Amino acid sequence: MNIHEYQGKEIFRSMGVAVPNGSVAFSPDEAVEKAKELESNVYVVKAQIHAGGRGKAGGVKIAKSIDEVREYAKELLGKVLVTHQTGPEGKEVKRLLVEEGCDIQKEYYIGFVIDRATDRITLMASEEGGTEIEEVAAATPEKIFKEVIDPVTGLMPYQARRIAFNINIPKESVNKAVKLMMSLYNVFVEKDCSIVEINPLVTTGEGDVLALDAKVNFDDNALFKHKDIVEMRDLEEEDEKEIEASKYDLSYIALDGNIGCMVNGAGLAMATMDTINHFGGNPANFLDVGGGATKEKVTEAFKIILGDSQVEGIFVNIFGGIMKCDVIAEGIVAAVKEVSLDMPLVVRLEGTNVEQGKQILKESGLAIESASIMADGAQKIVKLVQER
Repeated sequence: MNIHEYQGKEIFRSMGVAVPNGSVAFSPDEAVEKAKELESNVYVVKAQIHAGGRGKAGGVKIAKSIDEVREYAKELLGKVLVTHQTGPEGKEVKRLLVEEGCDIQKEYYIGFVIDRATDRITLMASEEGGTEIEEVAAATPEKIFKEVIDPVTGLMPYQARRIAFNINIPKESVNKAVKLMMSLYNVFVEKDCSIVEINPLVTTGEGDVLALDAKVNFDDNALFKHKDIVEMRDLEEEDEKEIEASKYDLSYIALDGNIGCMVNGAGLAMATMDTINHFGGNPANFLDVGGGATKEKVTEAFKIILGDSQVEGIFVNIFGGIMKCDVIAEGIVAAVKEVSLDMPLVVRLEGTNVEQGKQILKESGLAIESASIMADGAQKIVKLVQER
Protein backbone atom coordinates (compact mmCIF):
# COMPACT_ATOMS: atom_id res chain seq x y z
CA MET A 1 0.00 0.00 0.00
CA ASN A 2 1.23 3.49 -0.89
CA ILE A 3 0.56 6.79 0.85
CA HIS A 4 1.09 10.42 -0.07
CA GLU A 5 4.23 12.39 0.74
CA TYR A 6 2.50 14.53 3.36
CA GLN A 7 1.24 11.38 5.12
CA GLY A 8 4.73 9.89 5.07
CA LYS A 9 6.10 13.08 6.62
CA GLU A 10 3.45 12.94 9.34
CA ILE A 11 4.73 9.47 10.26
CA PHE A 12 8.34 10.66 10.05
CA ARG A 13 7.62 13.63 12.31
CA SER A 14 5.90 11.45 14.90
CA MET A 15 8.91 9.11 15.05
CA GLY A 16 11.73 11.63 15.27
CA VAL A 17 12.68 12.05 11.61
CA ALA A 18 13.34 15.73 10.88
CA VAL A 19 11.08 17.18 8.17
CA PRO A 20 10.09 20.73 7.16
CA ASN A 21 6.92 22.14 8.68
CA GLY A 22 3.93 21.86 6.36
CA SER A 23 0.31 20.78 5.93
CA VAL A 24 -2.01 19.35 3.31
CA ALA A 25 -4.46 21.59 1.45
CA PHE A 26 -7.40 20.75 -0.81
CA SER A 27 -8.22 24.22 -2.17
CA PRO A 28 -6.39 27.47 -3.00
CA ASP A 29 -7.93 29.18 0.05
CA GLU A 30 -6.80 26.37 2.32
CA ALA A 31 -3.33 26.49 0.77
CA VAL A 32 -3.11 30.18 1.66
CA GLU A 33 -4.27 29.47 5.22
CA LYS A 34 -1.65 26.76 5.65
CA ALA A 35 1.08 29.03 4.25
CA LYS A 36 0.18 31.81 6.70
CA GLU A 37 0.69 29.38 9.58
CA LEU A 38 4.31 28.82 8.55
CA GLU A 39 7.13 31.03 9.82
CA SER A 40 8.75 31.40 6.44
CA ASN A 41 9.22 33.86 3.60
CA VAL A 42 9.48 31.08 1.02
CA TYR A 43 6.90 28.36 0.52
CA VAL A 44 6.95 25.09 -1.40
CA VAL A 45 3.69 24.00 -3.06
CA LYS A 46 3.85 20.32 -4.00
CA ALA A 47 1.31 18.24 -5.92
CA GLN A 48 0.34 15.07 -4.05
CA ILE A 49 -0.08 12.01 -6.27
CA HIS A 50 1.15 8.43 -5.96
CA ALA A 51 4.00 8.82 -8.43
CA GLY A 52 7.57 10.01 -8.58
CA GLY A 53 8.99 12.58 -10.96
CA ARG A 54 6.57 15.31 -9.88
CA GLY A 55 9.22 18.02 -9.97
CA LYS A 56 10.18 17.32 -13.58
CA ALA A 57 6.47 17.32 -14.51
CA GLY A 58 5.90 20.79 -13.01
CA GLY A 59 4.26 19.55 -9.83
CA VAL A 60 6.58 21.36 -7.40
CA LYS A 61 6.50 25.15 -7.17
CA ILE A 62 8.55 27.62 -5.11
CA ALA A 63 6.42 30.56 -3.94
CA LYS A 64 8.01 33.74 -2.60
CA SER A 65 4.77 35.28 -1.40
CA ILE A 66 1.29 34.34 -0.20
CA ASP A 67 -0.13 35.55 -3.51
CA GLU A 68 2.14 33.15 -5.37
CA VAL A 69 0.97 30.31 -3.10
CA ARG A 70 -2.61 31.01 -4.19
CA GLU A 71 -1.57 31.28 -7.84
CA TYR A 72 0.32 27.98 -7.81
CA ALA A 73 -2.43 26.21 -5.89
CA LYS A 74 -4.96 27.26 -8.55
CA GLU A 75 -2.58 26.09 -11.26
CA LEU A 76 -1.88 22.68 -9.74
CA LEU A 77 -5.25 21.59 -8.31
CA GLY A 78 -7.17 19.76 -11.01
CA LYS A 79 -4.11 19.53 -13.24
CA VAL A 80 -3.22 16.14 -14.73
CA LEU A 81 0.45 15.43 -14.07
CA VAL A 82 2.22 13.06 -16.44
CA THR A 83 5.44 11.56 -15.08
CA HIS A 84 7.55 8.53 -15.95
CA GLN A 85 5.60 6.58 -13.31
CA THR A 86 2.02 7.61 -14.18
CA GLY A 87 2.00 6.53 -17.81
CA PRO A 88 0.67 8.77 -20.57
CA GLU A 89 -2.76 9.06 -18.91
CA GLY A 90 -1.25 10.89 -15.91
CA LYS A 91 -2.89 11.53 -12.53
CA GLU A 92 -5.15 14.39 -11.48
CA VAL A 93 -3.89 16.52 -8.59
CA LYS A 94 -6.54 16.71 -5.85
CA ARG A 95 -4.42 17.78 -2.88
CA LEU A 96 -1.28 19.79 -2.18
CA LEU A 97 1.45 19.88 0.43
CA VAL A 98 2.29 23.43 1.48
CA GLU A 99 5.49 23.62 3.49
CA GLU A 100 8.21 26.02 4.49
CA GLY A 101 11.21 26.56 2.27
CA CYS A 102 14.70 25.83 3.54
CA ASP A 103 18.27 26.86 2.77
CA ILE A 104 19.40 23.78 0.85
CA GLN A 105 23.16 23.27 0.77
CA LYS A 106 23.36 19.75 -0.70
CA GLU A 107 20.98 16.98 -1.74
CA TYR A 108 21.39 13.27 -0.98
CA TYR A 109 19.49 10.01 -1.39
CA ILE A 110 18.59 7.68 1.51
CA GLY A 111 16.46 4.54 1.28
CA PHE A 112 15.61 1.38 3.21
CA VAL A 113 14.53 -1.67 1.20
CA ILE A 114 14.24 -5.44 1.59
CA ASP A 115 17.16 -7.10 -0.18
CA ARG A 116 15.85 -10.43 -1.49
CA ALA A 117 19.38 -11.72 -2.00
CA THR A 118 20.25 -11.46 1.71
CA ASP A 119 16.69 -11.56 3.13
CA ARG A 120 17.59 -8.49 5.17
CA ILE A 121 16.73 -4.83 5.37
CA THR A 122 19.36 -2.81 3.54
CA LEU A 123 20.20 0.87 3.88
CA MET A 124 21.11 2.49 0.55
CA ALA A 125 22.52 5.98 0.15
CA SER A 126 24.10 8.26 -2.41
CA GLU A 127 25.36 11.83 -2.59
CA GLU A 128 23.58 12.12 -5.94
CA GLY A 129 20.28 13.22 -4.40
CA GLY A 130 17.45 14.72 -6.41
CA THR A 131 18.23 12.26 -9.23
CA GLU A 132 16.37 9.03 -9.91
CA ILE A 133 18.32 6.32 -8.08
CA GLU A 134 17.97 4.06 -11.15
CA GLU A 135 19.87 6.65 -13.19
CA VAL A 136 22.61 6.82 -10.57
CA ALA A 137 22.86 3.01 -10.50
CA ALA A 138 23.20 2.92 -14.30
CA ALA A 139 25.63 5.83 -14.75
CA THR A 140 27.69 5.92 -11.53
CA PRO A 141 27.06 2.76 -9.47
CA GLU A 142 30.16 3.47 -7.38
CA LYS A 143 28.27 6.40 -5.82
CA ILE A 144 25.70 4.10 -4.20
CA PHE A 145 26.64 2.76 -0.78
CA LYS A 146 24.89 -0.03 1.11
CA GLU A 147 24.71 -1.34 4.66
CA VAL A 148 23.10 -4.75 5.23
CA ILE A 149 21.33 -4.73 8.60
CA ASP A 150 21.42 -7.65 11.02
CA PRO A 151 17.83 -8.28 12.16
CA VAL A 152 19.05 -9.17 15.67
CA THR A 153 20.93 -5.93 16.35
CA GLY A 154 19.06 -3.61 13.98
CA LEU A 155 20.82 -0.69 12.32
CA MET A 156 23.95 0.08 14.31
CA PRO A 157 25.13 3.67 14.83
CA TYR A 158 28.51 2.86 13.28
CA GLN A 159 26.75 1.73 10.09
CA ALA A 160 24.78 4.96 9.85
CA ARG A 161 27.93 6.95 10.57
CA ARG A 162 29.83 5.07 7.86
CA ILE A 163 27.06 5.86 5.36
CA ALA A 164 27.14 9.53 6.38
CA PHE A 165 30.89 9.74 5.74
CA ASN A 166 30.66 7.75 2.50
CA ILE A 167 28.13 10.16 1.00
CA ASN A 168 30.11 13.17 2.26
CA ILE A 169 27.68 14.61 4.79
CA PRO A 170 29.46 17.67 6.31
CA LYS A 171 31.25 16.74 9.56
CA GLU A 172 29.18 19.17 11.61
CA SER A 173 25.96 17.47 10.42
CA VAL A 174 27.02 13.81 10.72
CA ASN A 175 25.43 13.27 14.14
CA LYS A 176 22.11 14.66 12.94
CA ALA A 177 22.27 12.45 9.84
CA VAL A 178 22.95 9.39 12.01
CA LYS A 179 19.99 10.24 14.24
CA LEU A 180 17.75 10.62 11.19
CA MET A 181 18.84 7.27 9.74
CA MET A 182 18.31 5.47 13.06
CA SER A 183 14.82 6.98 13.36
CA LEU A 184 14.06 6.10 9.76
CA TYR A 185 15.02 2.48 10.41
CA ASN A 186 12.57 2.44 13.34
CA VAL A 187 9.84 3.68 10.99
CA PHE A 188 10.61 0.88 8.55
CA VAL A 189 10.46 -1.87 11.18
CA GLU A 190 7.66 -0.62 13.42
CA LYS A 191 5.34 0.25 10.55
CA ASP A 192 6.09 -2.92 8.55
CA CYS A 193 7.27 -1.05 5.47
CA SER A 194 8.50 -2.50 2.21
CA ILE A 195 10.18 0.74 1.08
CA VAL A 196 11.15 3.95 2.87
CA GLU A 197 12.86 6.43 0.59
CA ILE A 198 13.94 10.07 0.89
CA ASN A 199 14.99 11.80 -2.31
CA PRO A 200 16.23 14.32 -1.57
CA LEU A 201 17.59 14.29 1.93
CA VAL A 202 19.21 17.70 2.42
CA THR A 203 21.67 19.54 4.59
CA THR A 204 20.80 23.18 5.25
CA GLY A 205 22.75 26.36 5.87
CA GLU A 206 21.95 25.99 9.58
CA GLY A 207 23.55 22.54 9.64
CA ASP A 208 20.26 20.65 9.86
CA VAL A 209 19.54 17.39 8.05
CA LEU A 210 15.98 17.21 6.70
CA ALA A 211 13.82 14.78 4.77
CA LEU A 212 12.52 16.92 1.92
CA ASP A 213 10.61 14.01 0.44
CA ALA A 214 8.92 10.89 1.80
CA LYS A 215 8.12 7.79 -0.19
CA VAL A 216 6.69 5.07 2.04
CA ASN A 217 5.22 1.73 0.94
CA PHE A 218 3.80 -0.84 3.34
CA ASP A 219 3.63 -4.63 3.36
CA ASP A 220 -0.04 -5.39 2.65
CA ASN A 221 0.22 -8.60 4.68
CA ALA A 222 0.92 -6.59 7.85
CA LEU A 223 -1.75 -3.91 7.46
CA PHE A 224 -4.08 -5.74 9.86
CA LYS A 225 -1.74 -4.49 12.62
CA HIS A 226 -1.89 -0.86 11.49
CA LYS A 227 -5.43 0.45 11.27
CA ASP A 228 -4.11 4.02 11.43
CA ILE A 229 -2.15 3.41 8.22
CA VAL A 230 -5.07 1.73 6.45
CA GLU A 231 -7.06 4.91 7.09
CA MET A 232 -4.46 6.80 5.02
CA ARG A 233 -5.31 4.80 1.89
CA ASP A 234 -6.38 7.07 -0.97
CA LEU A 235 -8.66 4.97 -3.17
CA GLU A 236 -8.81 7.72 -5.80
CA GLU A 237 -5.13 7.04 -6.54
CA GLU A 238 -5.72 3.35 -7.25
CA ASP A 239 -7.12 1.44 -10.20
CA GLU A 240 -10.82 0.66 -9.66
CA LYS A 241 -10.31 -2.97 -10.65
CA GLU A 242 -7.44 -3.33 -8.19
CA ILE A 243 -9.63 -1.92 -5.41
CA GLU A 244 -12.41 -4.36 -6.27
CA ALA A 245 -9.91 -7.25 -6.36
CA SER A 246 -8.64 -6.40 -2.88
CA LYS A 247 -12.17 -6.83 -1.50
CA TYR A 248 -12.05 -10.52 -2.47
CA ASP A 249 -8.40 -11.06 -1.47
CA LEU A 250 -7.32 -11.23 -5.11
CA SER A 251 -3.94 -9.90 -6.21
CA TYR A 252 -4.62 -7.88 -9.38
CA ILE A 253 -2.48 -5.47 -11.37
CA ALA A 254 -3.72 -3.95 -14.61
CA LEU A 255 -1.37 -4.06 -17.61
CA ASP A 256 -1.73 -2.76 -21.18
CA GLY A 257 -2.31 -5.98 -23.13
CA ASN A 258 -5.43 -7.75 -24.42
CA ILE A 259 -5.17 -11.28 -22.95
CA GLY A 260 -6.67 -11.58 -19.49
CA CYS A 261 -4.89 -14.00 -17.15
CA MET A 262 -6.28 -15.85 -14.13
CA VAL A 263 -3.67 -17.90 -12.30
CA ASN A 264 -3.02 -19.23 -8.80
CA GLY A 265 0.35 -18.33 -7.35
CA ALA A 266 2.51 -15.29 -8.09
CA GLY A 267 5.34 -17.32 -9.61
CA LEU A 268 3.02 -19.20 -11.95
CA ALA A 269 1.33 -15.92 -12.86
CA MET A 270 4.67 -14.37 -13.86
CA ALA A 271 5.60 -17.48 -15.85
CA THR A 272 2.20 -17.39 -17.57
CA MET A 273 2.65 -13.78 -18.64
CA ASP A 274 6.17 -14.51 -19.89
CA THR A 275 4.90 -17.47 -21.91
CA ILE A 276 2.11 -15.40 -23.48
CA ASN A 277 4.71 -12.79 -24.45
CA HIS A 278 6.97 -15.51 -25.83
CA PHE A 279 4.26 -16.61 -28.28
CA GLY A 280 3.53 -13.08 -29.45
CA GLY A 281 0.70 -12.15 -27.10
CA ASN A 282 0.35 -9.33 -24.59
CA PRO A 283 -1.05 -9.90 -21.07
CA ALA A 284 -3.78 -7.54 -19.89
CA ASN A 285 -3.24 -8.17 -16.21
CA PHE A 286 -1.56 -10.02 -13.38
CA LEU A 287 -4.24 -11.83 -11.39
CA ASP A 288 -3.41 -14.30 -8.62
CA VAL A 289 -6.50 -15.93 -7.09
CA GLY A 290 -4.38 -17.47 -4.34
CA GLY A 291 -4.28 -20.97 -2.96
CA GLY A 292 -7.78 -21.15 -1.51
CA ALA A 293 -10.02 -19.85 -4.27
CA THR A 294 -13.76 -20.60 -4.06
CA LYS A 295 -16.36 -20.70 -6.80
CA GLU A 296 -17.43 -17.18 -5.78
CA LYS A 297 -13.85 -15.92 -5.85
CA VAL A 298 -13.30 -17.27 -9.37
CA THR A 299 -16.53 -15.61 -10.55
CA GLU A 300 -15.40 -12.25 -9.16
CA ALA A 301 -12.00 -12.70 -10.80
CA PHE A 302 -13.71 -13.15 -14.19
CA LYS A 303 -15.79 -10.02 -13.63
CA ILE A 304 -12.69 -7.99 -12.78
CA ILE A 305 -10.83 -9.22 -15.87
CA LEU A 306 -13.82 -8.41 -18.08
CA GLY A 307 -14.01 -4.96 -16.51
CA ASP A 308 -11.03 -4.12 -18.71
CA SER A 309 -12.37 -3.10 -22.13
CA GLN A 310 -9.05 -4.04 -23.77
CA VAL A 311 -9.43 -7.74 -22.95
CA GLU A 312 -10.14 -9.89 -26.04
CA GLY A 313 -9.46 -13.33 -24.61
CA ILE A 314 -8.82 -15.08 -21.28
CA PHE A 315 -6.26 -17.70 -20.28
CA VAL A 316 -6.90 -19.59 -17.03
CA ASN A 317 -3.80 -21.46 -15.84
CA ILE A 318 -4.35 -23.34 -12.58
CA PHE A 319 -2.16 -25.80 -10.71
CA GLY A 320 -4.32 -27.47 -8.09
CA GLY A 321 -2.33 -28.23 -4.99
CA ILE A 322 -4.30 -27.01 -1.99
CA MET A 323 -6.88 -25.75 -4.45
CA LYS A 324 -8.82 -28.52 -6.17
CA CYS A 325 -9.25 -28.46 -9.95
CA ASP A 326 -12.90 -29.55 -9.79
CA VAL A 327 -13.75 -26.56 -7.57
CA ILE A 328 -11.97 -24.24 -10.00
CA ALA A 329 -13.81 -25.82 -12.94
CA GLU A 330 -17.16 -25.28 -11.21
CA GLY A 331 -16.20 -21.66 -10.62
CA ILE A 332 -15.20 -21.18 -14.26
CA VAL A 333 -18.47 -22.66 -15.54
CA ALA A 334 -20.54 -20.54 -13.13
CA ALA A 335 -18.60 -17.41 -14.04
CA VAL A 336 -18.88 -17.93 -17.80
CA LYS A 337 -22.63 -18.40 -17.48
CA GLU A 338 -23.08 -15.40 -15.19
CA VAL A 339 -21.07 -12.92 -17.24
CA SER A 340 -22.21 -14.24 -20.65
CA LEU A 341 -18.67 -14.55 -21.93
CA ASP A 342 -18.39 -13.75 -25.63
CA MET A 343 -14.64 -14.07 -26.19
CA PRO A 344 -12.11 -16.93 -26.43
CA LEU A 345 -11.38 -18.78 -23.18
CA VAL A 346 -8.54 -21.27 -22.79
CA VAL A 347 -8.24 -23.28 -19.56
CA ARG A 348 -5.28 -25.33 -18.44
CA LEU A 349 -5.81 -27.39 -15.27
CA GLU A 350 -3.28 -29.60 -13.52
CA GLY A 351 -3.07 -31.13 -10.05
CA THR A 352 -5.57 -32.38 -7.48
CA ASN A 353 -8.82 -33.74 -9.02
CA VAL A 354 -7.70 -32.62 -12.48
CA GLU A 355 -9.70 -35.30 -14.33
CA GLN A 356 -12.91 -34.33 -12.52
CA GLY A 357 -12.19 -30.69 -13.35
CA LYS A 358 -11.69 -31.40 -17.04
CA GLN A 359 -14.89 -33.47 -17.10
CA ILE A 360 -16.87 -30.59 -15.60
CA LEU A 361 -15.58 -28.25 -18.30
CA LYS A 362 -16.29 -30.78 -21.05
CA GLU A 363 -19.85 -31.43 -19.90
CA SER A 364 -20.67 -27.74 -19.44
CA GLY A 365 -21.50 -27.30 -23.14
CA LEU A 366 -19.63 -24.00 -23.10
CA ALA A 367 -17.08 -22.83 -25.66
CA ILE A 368 -14.05 -23.52 -23.47
CA GLU A 369 -10.79 -24.54 -25.11
CA SER A 370 -8.73 -26.95 -23.00
CA ALA A 371 -4.94 -27.10 -22.84
CA SER A 372 -2.67 -29.77 -21.38
CA ILE A 373 0.40 -27.66 -20.60
CA MET A 374 1.07 -23.95 -20.11
CA ALA A 375 2.85 -23.46 -23.43
CA ASP A 376 -0.01 -25.14 -25.29
CA GLY A 377 -2.55 -22.91 -23.54
CA ALA A 378 -0.58 -19.75 -24.22
CA GLN A 379 -0.23 -20.59 -27.91
CA LYS A 380 -3.94 -21.33 -28.21
CA ILE A 381 -5.15 -18.10 -26.57
CA VAL A 382 -2.72 -15.97 -28.58
CA LYS A 383 -3.89 -17.59 -31.83
CA LEU A 384 -7.60 -17.29 -30.94
CA VAL A 385 -7.26 -13.61 -30.07
CA GLN A 386 -5.32 -12.87 -33.26
CA GLU A 387 -8.02 -14.60 -35.36
CA ARG A 388 -10.90 -12.58 -33.88
